[in-house]
Amino acid sequence: MFPSLAHLASLTDDVGTIQHAFGTLPNRATGYCTDDLARTLIVALQHQALEPANADAERIAHTALSFLLHAQLPDGRFHNFMSYGREWLDDVGTEDSCGRAIWALGFAIAHAPHGDWRERSAVAFERALPTIAGFTHLRPLAYSAIGLAAEGTRSAVARAVLARLRAAFAANAGGDWPWYESSMTYDNARMPQAQLLLAEFLDDSLAREEALAALDFYRVQNLEGEFFSPVGNRGWLRRGAQKARFDQQPLEAAAAVDAFLTAHRAGLRSARAEAERALQWFYGRNVLGIALIDERGGCADGLGADGPNANRGAESTLAFLMAAQSWELS
Repeated sequence: MFPSLAHLASLTDDVGTIQHAFGTLPNRATGYCTDDLARTLIVALQHQALEPANADAERIAHTALSFLLHAQLPDGRFHNFMSYGREWLDDVGTEDSCGRAIWALGFAIAHAPHGDWRERSAVAFERALPTIAGFTHLRPLAYSAIGLAAEGTRSAVARAVLARLRAAFAANAGGDWPWYESSMTYDNARMPQAQLLLAEFLDDSLAREEALAALDFYRVQNLEGEFFSPVGNRGWLRRGAQKARFDQQPLEAAAAVDAFLTAHRAGLRSARAEAERALQWFYGRNVLGIALIDERGGCADGLGADGPNANRGAESTLAFLMAAQSWELS
């Protein structure tokens, strides 16, 4: 059974989704961000696919898309941070927030249930596409790639993004380190996921095999015994060094679910079991044996050495919802 939207609904007001929480209570002082609203839009649209009559999903999707359209700057980029008083706190957002917005808009073009939503998403998507060339980091490229694959018509832009992902792999991979960077930090699985999606979109078998090799390496690095055990944020994993065991992030588990399901659709028979392993991390099949989620769909902000973080903010809650929905839709 797909998870409840109750906690996400409590975080989402008529402006957007509050970033952080005191336990389960929205911390309004933290305001809103495009990073979260992009993911909120995807989660709400996925929930509508699972439960079309859900009023919370309709309201949340409506709010999230409206936020993204308002966040876009004339040059196609996006603001990221907005105060609870509805004032923008930056001149332009991070590359990650811009990449996630492109992902969400591409997803909305393909999956939004209303024609006007799809039309406005397409206008914003078109305006944002030229900004991709200016990205200097891999994750926003990966987020954009996922949006490009969802939208499904921009092959020239997709080829340019795929070339950059493959160039990063070629520059860093070697020996026992077949990876895109000299470290694994956050949201790592999005890179092989993005490359796989673009390889399928562009019918590039070499890119596909390279992405599958990277994903298998990722699998090994994020496994401890029988449990999915993602790289911790207290030191990450540097090439030639030991992996940080904690704090483990819901963001990474969600990325792993999506990446392995993408590999499953690409024909890797073992990948579905790996996706389920990553999903079960939320439910307590982790190195501490403690569930991170509650019956209202909220998710702890991380798994530390002493247990879960008691707060249930937007990023972690959205990560869980996205992962569980992706599984149900697969």
